[in-house]
Amino acid sequence: MMKKLGFGLMRLPQLDPNDAARIDMDAVCEMVDLFLERGFTYFDTAYMYHSFQSEIALREAVVKRHPRDSFTVATKLPVMFLKSQEDMERIFNEQLEKCGVTYFDYYLLHNLGVSHYEIAKKYNAFDFIRRKKEEGKIRQIGFSYHDNAQLLDEILTAHPEVDFVQLQINYLDWDNESIQSGACYEVAVRHQKPVIVMEPVKGGTLAQVPASVQALFQESHPNWTPASWAVRYAASLDNVFMVLSGMSDIGQLRDNTEYMWDFHPLSQQEQDVVKRAAEEIRSSIAIPCTACGYCVDGCPKKIAIPKYFALYNAEKLSENKGFSTQRVYYSNYIRQFGKASDCVGCKQCERTCPQHIRIAELLREVACTFEG
Repeated sequence: MMKKLGFGLMRLPQLDPNDAARIDMDAVCEMVDLFLERGFTYFDTAYMYHSFQSEIALREAVVKRHPRDSFTVATKLPVMFLKSQEDMERIFNEQLEKCGVTYFDYYLLHNLGVSHYEIAKKYNAFDFIRRKKEEGKIRQIGFSYHDNAQLLDEILTAHPEVDFVQLQINYLDWDNESIQSGACYEVAVRHQKPVIVMEPVKGGTLAQVPASVQALFQESHPNWTPASWAVRYAASLDNVFMVLSGMSDIGQLRDNTEYMWDFHPLSQQEQDVVKRAAEEIRSSIAIPCTACGYCVDGCPKKIAIPKYFALYNAEKLSENKGFSTQRVYYSNYIRQFGKASDCVGCKQCERTCPQHIRIAELLREVACTFEG
């Protein structure tokens, strides 16, 4: 039986923090080796992660250095890039080559929501992955999903052939009316589809919690990190068989693998602690951005939206109201990227945002905070 922790290759260590394509392969290899050594096997990547370099990193760090039967590979068909049916075959073959494998253990249609589902239907993407499964090039088929529970129910009703679904689930989004983590999970349970969890730590938001939440956690378990509470919460759900963590350094990997090696679900008392933590955090976070980066691709002004939102959140949480470190970082970023005030309001970013954030409106607030 697979251990429940998966290694998400979305936030790998970088040689240059401003260039996602420059992955620190020595660090990645060290992390991969420890991950496998501790009995974990699941690696998750995607076509566009790390400026289209993540699948290659998987090949170099995992596939070339370890026996094929010692790990499982999951990657995704980028539905958002499809312009014709022929694109699916071309991209799929490219992914096999980039990953260095002859088959994928898990293959997903990437980031389905109302607009991407229409593209998937237009080009018969579900039929394509089903055929690849019949050909033996995919073992399990599914899709990752960022939208409401009603649409998820429609998709799973129309496509009972899928083996699993990948959902954003974390304790902060469980009752969120826009993201609907809890409602989507219940839909998957009703359709008897096993769930893979993404964003259990919400892009790092639940790893750096307010001091009051840190104290709450430490009172219950002094040695548990905030991130471990978040991953444990997701892994405790009965229908979840894998929780992905986008680990960025060996320290994060050591922590995650230590507590997930012999995992035990949270008790009711621990669940109550998490609920209290969620209430505290909701009152303190300004922008619920997970730094997935989907909003950045195609931005006409090349605005570093996730970076600016992270700085804005940090500014709002900062107890130092004098000198602003965040303003210094912002000043550095705008030498390379567009300013928040450069936004032209095209809202292309909002149409691709899995968190349904009002990006254009909030960029104006960022501009007022750091450019005023």
